[in-house]
Amino acid sequence: MQLTGKGSLIAGALAAVGASVCCVGPLVLLALGISGTWVGSLTAMEPFRPFFVILTLVFLGLAFRKLYLLPQVCVPGTPCANPETRRRQRVTFWIVTALLVGLLAVPWLAPLFY
Repeated sequence: MQLTGKGSLIAGALAAVGASVCCVGPLVLLALGISGTWVGSLTAMEPFRPFFVILTLVFLGLAFRKLYLLPQVCVPGTPCANPETRRRQRVTFWIVTALLVGLLAVPWLAPLFY
C-alpha cells in the first residue's frame, strides 16, 4: 500500500492520537470538571504508547520523504504542477507536525496541569 503525503499525515495524526489517548483523555475530562476514580482506568492504552509513537514518527517520515526527497512528476496543467500547491502542502505538513509533537508531549506535560 502506497501512502500519499496527505495519507501519511492522516495516518500520523491517528497514530499520535493513539499514543496520547492514555493521558489526553483524563486531562480533557479533568479540564471539563469531570472526575472520579474511573478516570484513572482510562490509562489502559499506556502499554501501547511506544508502538503508536513509533508509528507516528514513521508516517511523518514518509510524508517528509514525499514532500522533500522524492522528485515530483507532474503533467503540465494539473494541480501538482503549480508551485503554490507544493508550498501549501509543505506548510500543512509543518503545522500538522507541530501539533502532533505537542500531542506526543502531553504525557510529559500533563502532570503540570493536575
